[in-house]
Amino acid sequence: MSLYYFTRFNKLNRRLILLLIASHLLWSIAVFGLWSIGSLVEATTPWWSGVFIALQLYAAAQLLMPALLLHPEQRNRGFYFFWGATLALSIWLINQLTPVVAWQPLLAAIKSGLLLLVATVIGAALARYIHRLWEIVPVCIVMTLADFASWLYGPTAGFTQEIKQYYLAPKGPPPLIDMVLVKLAFPGPAGLAPVFGISDWIMVVFFAIVAGRYEVNDNLVGPPGEKLARQGRIGRYLPVSVVALFIAIVLAQATGLFIPALPLIALIMLLWYAARYLLRRQTHKKHLNTDN
Repeated sequence: MSLYYFTRFNKLNRRLILLLIASHLLWSIAVFGLWSIGSLVEATTPWWSGVFIALQLYAAAQLLMPALLLHPEQRNRGFYFFWGATLALSIWLINQLTPVVAWQPLLAAIKSGLLLLVATVIGAALARYIHRLWEIVPVCIVMTLADFASWLYGPTAGFTQEIKQYYLAPKGPPPLIDMVLVKLAFPGPAGLAPVFGISDWIMVVFFAIVAGRYEVNDNLVGPPGEKLARQGRIGRYLPVSVVALFIAIVLAQATGLFIPALPLIALIMLLWYAARYLLRRQTHKKHLNTDN
């Protein structure tokens, strides 16, 4: 099978993929700029940290809009294996770079942008296999149980301690898990610090695309994201899944405890889907009664 098969996309998807790459690079530069501004702040409060996180997540939410327009194409396992290996290799390679200290914040921001891009591609690929809206229920259950099991009995607890110790007192190379942690800018000396993992953003994208596909408006500040994307209206998209991730981050920051984000995201999304579905059924019944 030729390389052309793995790199061939239809014209629309090719344009959207290039737009995704460019927008994630711009997001990385913006995060670096916010880090530069934050480094000038001497006295910081939790409120300032919350504002910084909210700004970066809101900007990241706009990056999802091109993904909402991606058109499903027929692919086989070889295609997914090729791109899975390529994306994993790109994450590994960028983490092998060791620039001088002055360039490390910019590289950290670019790494975070790459992780978001990879997560967006994976989330979009997973969403195409949801053929009925109710199929997200077992996905949420399995995801929640797996995350809790890893937190209680698996490697997550150990990874959390390793990361915490490394960023409190950096010594030697960062832990391996650091490769898949998205760093955001904080005010003051904290600089760029890990906030959530690539798996969290994969599910944020997954839920946003599933909502768009089944005409469930998950945008809290306007019309559905897909409609905004088609109209090119950037800055008015805030999906529920991004807000759920923000809530999980704020709870973790406020309590100083590691709180698994995936179960909270799954719970909030299930409640949102159920509420929107019931509201739509109620509206449909009213229309039927009115017509009769």
